Amino acid sequence: MLRRLLAAACLALLAATLAHAGPDPQALLKNADRARGGGLPGVVWDIHLNSQEDGKAGEPQRLTVRATDQASVAETQEPARFKGSRLLQVERNMWLTRPGLSKPIPISPRQRMSGQAANGDIAATNYALDYEATLAGNETVEGEDCAVLELNARHKHTTYDRIRYWVSGSRGVGVKAEFLSVSGKLLKTAYFEYAHTIQYDGRQIPFVSRMRIRDALTDGETVMEFRDVRIERIAPDAFDLGQSQ
Repeated sequence: MLRRLLAAACLALLAATLAHAGPDPQALLKNADRARGGGLPGVVWDIHLNSQEDGKAGEPQRLTVRATDQASVAETQEPARFKGSRLLQVERNMWLTRPGLSKPIPISPRQRMSGQAANGDIAATNYALDYEATLAGNETVEGEDCAVLELNARHKHTTYDRIRYWVSGSRGVGVKAEFLSVSGKLLKTAYFEYAHTIQYDGRQIPFVSRMRIRDALTDGETVMEFRDVRIERIAPDAFDLGQSQ
């Protein structure tokens, strides 16, 4: 009888502990990824990039992105002289291809693509695969209650070593991110808007419409607008190096 009572007490204590443990940070991260193209079976969108630094506007760019769960390809549409250039990302590897190149060039997702946007910012977001998340507390961002996640890279092929990520408690999407170096130095800050919705798994979910990236040391800023978002089946050869030249 005593053993049964002790077992029951332990189970009750465990249940109470789990009930107060708070949300699973990795689950929060995975859910937030979907609103930025991660973990989806097939999605297509256009990105319009506009950058400015030192009071001067950079050349606008437009790309079409096709993405699946672990792969994406971003093809430049404008400016005309770069039309047909592609950023191909498959799992943790990335290449650049363009008309006239004899073979794809391996590149890093950390390289600057345009203004404050890195190559990895253009690809679909799959933070849940690339980062280990821990819950660092709760804060309010522009009047919205958010869980604060600390993300640490699982490998060296990530776009950033560390990210501090604010995920909306009511909407389940990332509303703010701070991109950090290994030592914790702030590099850039990003803010996200979600004016789009897509149909996924029998329900409507929000999808990113705008990402604003600010440099931590200069006045440099890049705005990425996401347009014409649609769920679409993507053939596997879209991510084949031989087909992407």
